[in-house]
This record gives sequence, structure tokens and C-alpha cells, in this order.
Amino acid sequence: MSEQLTQIRTQIAAPISGILVPLDQVPDPVFAKKMVGDGFSIDPLSNLLVAPVPGEVVDLQPSHHAVTIRSEDGLEILMHIGLDTVSLLGEGFTPKVREGATVAVGDPLIEFDLDAVAKAAKSLLTQVVITNMDLVDGLDVQTGLVSHGDLVATVELRAAGGEDADSGVATTATSEAIIVPNPTGLHARPTATLVNLAKRYRSDIRLRRGDDSANAKSIVSIMGLAVGRGEKVVVTAHGSDAAEAVAEVAKAIREGLGEEAPPGAGTEDTAPLPAVAPEPEPVKEAPRSGDPDLLIGVAASPGLGIGTVVQLRHDDIVVAEFGDDHHTERRKLNSAIDRASLDLSALERKLERDASPDKAAIFAAHREILQDPELLDIAVSAIDKGKSAPYAWRAAYNSFADQLAGLSNEVLAGRANDVRDVGQRVLEELTGQRGEKPQLPAETILIAEDLTPSDTAQLDRTRVVGFATTSGGASSHVAIIARSLDIPAVAGIESRALDIAEGSRVVLDGTNGQLRLNLTDAQIDDIAARQQRIAERRAREDLLKDQPAVTPDGHRVKVVANIGGVDDAVEAMTMGAEGVGLLRSEFVFMGRATAPTEADQAKVYADCAKALRRGDPLVIRTLDVGGDKPLTYLPIPKEENPFLGIRGVRVGLEQPEVLRTQLRAILAAADDGAELCVMFPMIATIADWRSAKRIFDEVRADSDVNAKVSVGIMMEVPSVAVMAKQFAAEEGCDFFSVGTNDLTSYTLAMDRGHPKLASQVDPCNPAVLTLIGNAAEALHERGKWLGVCGGVASDPQAVPILVGLGVDELSCSIPAIPSVKAAVRAYPLDMCTTLAERAIACSTPEEVRALVPQSDE
Repeated sequence: MSEQLTQIRTQIAAPISGILVPLDQVPDPVFAKKMVGDGFSIDPLSNLLVAPVPGEVVDLQPSHHAVTIRSEDGLEILMHIGLDTVSLLGEGFTPKVREGATVAVGDPLIEFDLDAVAKAAKSLLTQVVITNMDLVDGLDVQTGLVSHGDLVATVELRAAGGEDADSGVATTATSEAIIVPNPTGLHARPTATLVNLAKRYRSDIRLRRGDDSANAKSIVSIMGLAVGRGEKVVVTAHGSDAAEAVAEVAKAIREGLGEEAPPGAGTEDTAPLPAVAPEPEPVKEAPRSGDPDLLIGVAASPGLGIGTVVQLRHDDIVVAEFGDDHHTERRKLNSAIDRASLDLSALERKLERDASPDKAAIFAAHREILQDPELLDIAVSAIDKGKSAPYAWRAAYNSFADQLAGLSNEVLAGRANDVRDVGQRVLEELTGQRGEKPQLPAETILIAEDLTPSDTAQLDRTRVVGFATTSGGASSHVAIIARSLDIPAVAGIESRALDIAEGSRVVLDGTNGQLRLNLTDAQIDDIAARQQRIAERRAREDLLKDQPAVTPDGHRVKVVANIGGVDDAVEAMTMGAEGVGLLRSEFVFMGRATAPTEADQAKVYADCAKALRRGDPLVIRTLDVGGDKPLTYLPIPKEENPFLGIRGVRVGLEQPEVLRTQLRAILAAADDGAELCVMFPMIATIADWRSAKRIFDEVRADSDVNAKVSVGIMMEVPSVAVMAKQFAAEEGCDFFSVGTNDLTSYTLAMDRGHPKLASQVDPCNPAVLTLIGNAAEALHERGKWLGVCGGVASDPQAVPILVGLGVDELSCSIPAIPSVKAAVRAYPLDMCTTLAERAIACSTPEEVRALVPQSDE
């Protein structure tokens, strides 16, 4: 008898440590009245939710506050952390599993921030309920204090059979489209109300959203749809009471399923919510510049292009939803992925040959995307449910890309384009529907909503003289490839660019992020002549690139390079660099599954030092991650505004062993020829500086290095410039190097990647120049030096002003070195000083730039 009882019982372990609370005492009627199901609640004393039974994760809510496991005997157990926590939108919750995962008792499911969730939520009570109680005959729950893993409940399963059949005449009914009015969509509470209502009817009832559908009598099935506010659903039913069921369920959804919902919710045709109200007729976009013939965007790749417009549009690929047997469809997908991977390898080799190896690595990353296990799991899961390989693959990569595109981090969001590029490549292989490449005329200016990295890498530079896209930014892979191929490009251009007639004659200015229309032949001739003069001037500058940068009256300015690796260091020497003013050391850390060892780092730094002449400076910036540069193996908690959070030196101070390891590796390269300098990024306070310098001093004291190693600050936070005198007075602070990109963004409170604000983020703003001048004065009083390593150091128009402000070193992009040296030689120091004084008295960046006309001669 006892053996028979064991066979029909399931034991549930505590998924979290805490105090057991009867479900009817939970201050939420949906749980207390057991509308979701029966079970228990726990007042948690720990912050990790673990699996209470072995089984499969069948639902993980998008806001990560709830998870459902289907046990091996079919029980669906919902664990809901806290009350009203869906409104936190995932803040404070970190999932440890994904849907479809198989778990054992005690396996981690969700980690959460006890303090943060407790402050924001109605309650921390965590509900554990069986949502398919139709399988249950009895439930015995313990009481008292429990630890995760303790036995807390025993479930007696119902014997099979005994269900009442629907013997009436079956009909089918379908509702109109209903707009979900619930503020946080169909989460556990409204879903439970819906399910309880649906269970009153004999008919099979489905909730449909587009191509997806769910059993309306299953909480897990509906929550798996993750229906959000304002989304449209349709109720269908088949059975003897289908019409009545559809009418009542649709009415309940329209009224909010017991939750307060904004008035006016209804069907798509009657009373839609404001959030999804029909869009008004689009208003014609007004020119940002005020000039209908001038379109403004973001400078993505410098240079001038004169040509005729070709509008590039991609046709959608048509796919069938259902396929052959899943084995055949899987083979189709695997074969297409293999062929796409070979194509990417060929593209990688082409870019290595035509541009540079580091840019070619973009396509190595694309091949990694093809092997992403989660992406493949999503596609294979859909195939196993009967979908065709093309349909399943398209859904999988679009889902991946949409997640990235929704991130607030502009750089990571920009990587959605890479996922779509890879996905489209495989889709073309699967369907054989390859978009025809248009025959481009000579001197083409391409205009498109977007280009993929593959599109860009394959542009014919003998025909394409520039391109503009309405999406993207200066940090996208498309922009990076365009710069490596020396193709002028503008990103984030005004959408009216898509309306420019094909064949129109235009001028694209990638340096200033502009596209100009309706030029006369005479104007175009003038621009072409200007291009010729610029080319001749660059040739003259190249002849003198190895000469020092000395003003006509004998003032020497050191011109050095910004680099991202050993190859860059070698190239910089061929372009006339007098050292390295910024080695972005994060390149050693990026693109890896694990952190580089001390030996790995030491070799790279030593190789960079050996590439320079003895005595040349090599300024190594310590690891600068966080913000727009995350590392998978160096987790940084999710932050609402990562650019104001844990980034730069703050990462090193939070994880000092990472900083210590890097400093030891840098010191190991101190005797390899170059004069080493260590620079800490994102210093904002004196306390930051002293903490970082103390770690450096401790590491140095433990080493046997005798060579001189200077230590300085990357000035990119306005507080350092405002307190320049105090920072300059700090013992052991040898220099500042100004990161004008971030300094300008932080000073103006503008994101330099923002398509509408980027044109205003100009380091020639008088406010930024004033901060640089103040810092130079403070450092010179102490006999210390000031460098500039931001983008403005590569701008010949800004060079004389920077020299006049007292800048001692200009660290610029490698191709700009000859031009920057020439700009130093063009102005006597006293003229530079006068220009600087006038610049900081100006009101706008435009006034500043007008002081130094661009020279074409």
C-alpha cells in the first residue's frame, strides 16, 4: 500500500529560505483565493530562488520576477517573487536559467536584490503554487521556518480519467481584436482571473496574438505569451458553448480582468487605448539645419564624396511557416549555417587584405554569433514544434536582435544590426532568395535606412564615393568598416534623405556629417577643385611627417598616436608619431571568454614598447570598461545610467586584483625601450586618484623595476578640470591627458552618439576649451604637462587653439599625424595664444571654428 502511495505523490522542496505563510494569508486576493492555484507562500530570508522539484523551466517572465517549472509528472509549479513586482520591469532580478532548461532540485533559478525589491514592492512574500490543480487530489503543506531544499509540501496526484466530455454540438467562435489595457500586461494576477473564467466553459478556448497562441485554461501557457499593455489579442473557442465563452472572456479582457485599466479599452475598431491609437498622418520633417538643401546627420567616416544618389532598399524574404519533418528541417538549418560561415570567412580575409586585420575581426565575431547556443536553441525548439527552418531561424534572430535594439546602451543596441546581418545571410542560404545587388554607376552616393557590415565590406570603392543611412551611429560596425575602407559616411541622417530622387547630384561630407542637395555645376566644380587641393596638401604633409612639430617661432609640441594594439604601434611609427599618447588597454581584454593573464598582458605591453623608439612615451590607460564597454567575465551590475556608474577606474577600485594584475604587467614592460606612463581613466575625485595611486605604489614597491614610470589622470570628468589646481598639487600626479570626447559629453550633458544631439557635441565649445586652458595653467605652475588624447587632437582646425591653451602633447589618430604636425608648424605661438584667448571668449563652437579657417591650400 505504501509503495502505491509513493508512486502517486510528489514532494516539493522549499525554493528559498524563510518562514512559511499559508496562502490564504497573502495580502492579494488572486493568490489568497487560490485563483492561480493552491500552494504556499514564503517570507524570504535569502535572495536566491532555486528549483523545488526536478523538471523543465517552461516559463520565465520577461520581468524575471516569476518562473514556472513543469515537474517530471506534469505538475506546473509557479514561483512568484513578491507582490506587484511585475511593475519593477526586471529591476533587481537576475535570471540564472532560461526557458527550456532542465533543472534538478536546488538548481538556481532567479537571484534578486532583497533590499531593492523590498523597498519597491508591496511585499516580498514569495508564492509557490500549482497552477494545474486539475491533476491534484490532495496537498499537504508544512509550517514554520525552512531552508531551501527542505521538504515543505507533498502532492497527491489524481488518478487518470474521470473528466467530463463535452457531448454537445461543437461550434467555433472568434472575437474581434482586443487591446489589452492592463498597465503591466497579462501577468500572474489578470492571467489567473482569465484562466478561472475560461475553466467555466467546456469548449477549448485559445488566446491568440499574431501567429502565437495559448491555452486560455493554462496560466503557464498564457504567461508564456508575455502579452504586454496595448498589444492586440483575439479569443477563439471550439465546442458546445464556444460563442458564450468567447463573449465572456473577451469582455473580461477588455475590462482589465479585475485590474484598474485606463478607460476606453476595446477592440481595434471601436475604442483603442491611447498607447496604440492610430498614428496621425505623418508631418513632413522640417530640416534640422533650417535649410531644405542641407541634411544633417552624424559624422561616421570622414571625407568628401560628390556623386549621384542611389536609393538602396532590401526586399523581404518570403518563408513558409510549416516545414517537413524536424530532422530534415534541422539538417537544412545546419547546412545553411555552415555555408554562411564559409562566406563570412571569405569576407574576413577580404577585409584583412583590403583594410586592416582588426576590422576584419568583426566578421570573426559574426561567425561566433552563428554558433551562439541560445540562438540555435530558439530556432531548433521552433523546428521541433513543426515550424520550417527559415521561419524558425528568422523568428530566432529577430528576437535576439530586438532584445539588443531595446537596450539603452547605444553601442550594444547598435550590435542588433550585426545579428540581423548574420541572420539574413543564413536566411538567404536557406531560401535561395538572395537580393539582387544593383548595378551601381560610377560616383554613387548610396542612401539607405541601414546597411549591414556585410553590405559595407563589399562596397565597390571604385564606384561608391560615399553613403548615408537614417539609422546607426559613429560607433557602429558599419561606421568602423567605412573608416577602414576610407569611404565617407554619414549615419543618422534625416529621414527625408530617403525621399531624394535617384540620380540627384549631391555632395556628402562625412567629416561634418552633412549631405547637400541642389548644387549648381559651378558649386560642384568648386568642391571638386577643393578635393584636389586637399589631396595635394596631404601629399606635401606626408613628405614632412617625420619632421618634429615646431611652430615658426620655435615652440615644440609633441605629436603622438592613439593606438589599440601592437600593429597600430608599428603603423604609427611609419606615419611620423613621436610616441603613443593613448594605448587603449581594453583591447587586450575584449573578445575573450576569460580574463587575460598577467603574462598575456605583459607581452602585449612589451611588444608595443619595443615598436617605439627608445625614450618615446608610451601612455597606457588602465582598463576602461563599463558604460559602453562591458565584459562578460567581469560582470558589472545592471545600471540605469552606466555612463554615470561603475566604469573606468571605478571598476579597478571595486575589483582591485584586476587593477593590480594589470599594473604588474605594465611594470614588467618598463625596461623595453619606451618611457612608460600609466594613466587612470574616469578619475572624478581626489579620493579616486589617491586610491588608484596607492594601489600603484604598492605594486611598484613589490616589483624590482627601477625605470622611470610616470603616473597621470585622464581628464574626462569636469570635476578634475574645475579642481585642476588641487589635482596638480597631488604628489605623484605627473600629467593630465584630456579625453575630449567624454569631457564634452559630460560638460554639455549630451550623448555624442545621439542622432539628434551629436552635431552639438563639439569639443570646440568654449566651455570645454576653458576647462582645458585652466588645467594647462594649473599643471604648468607645478612643472607638469598636459596632453589631449580625444578626437579634437586630430582636428587640424582646433590644433592652433589647443597649442595656445598650453597643450604640450597632441595624441591623435594615426592617419591624422602628418596633418596635425603641419597645423602646428602653420602658426607662431603668440598667434596661437591670441586665438585661444578669443576662442574662450566666444559664445558658440561655430564662432570658435570661424577663427581658424579650414585650409585647402
